[in-house]
Amino acid sequence: MAHQISVFAENKPGRIERVTGVLAEAQVNIRAITVSSSEEFGVIKLLVDRPDAAYEALRGKGISALKKEILAIPMEDRPGGLHTIAKVLSRAGINMEDAYGFVVEDRKRAVLVVEVARMAEAEARLRESGMAMLTDAEIYAL
Repeated sequence: MAHQISVFAENKPGRIERVTGVLAEAQVNIRAITVSSSEEFGVIKLLVDRPDAAYEALRGKGISALKKEILAIPMEDRPGGLHTIAKVLSRAGINMEDAYGFVVEDRKRAVLVVEVARMAEAEARLRESGMAMLTDAEIYAL
C-alpha cells in the first residue's frame, strides 16, 4: 500500500512555501503534488519518499496534516490507460473520490493515484484485472 500526505491550509500566500520548507528541512523529497482550494481553504496533497517522516515533521510544526492510504496504479502512458482503470472500478461499484496522475516516462509509463472508500476491494478488483499497486518505496524509485 502507498500513502499520501494531505495538508489542510488557508488559501493564502506562503502556505505552500511553509509546507515545502518543513519537508525540505526534514530531508523529505516530494514525488508529486496537487493543490486544490475552495475560497478560503485548500488541500495540498503530496506523494513523498518518506510519508511517516513527512507526517511527523508537519505535525511537529503545528501544520494540520493527514497520512492516508491511497492506491498508486502504474499504467501505460497512452490513450485509454485511465479508462481501463476507471472501467474496473466502475463495474465493481467503486467510486473514485479523488484522483491525479503523473508521467514517469513520456508515452510509456504513468502512475494514477486514487482515493476510494473501499480500498481493499478496489485493490483486489484491480489486481484481478492484472494491474499492480505500488508501495511508497516503489513510487519514489520510479
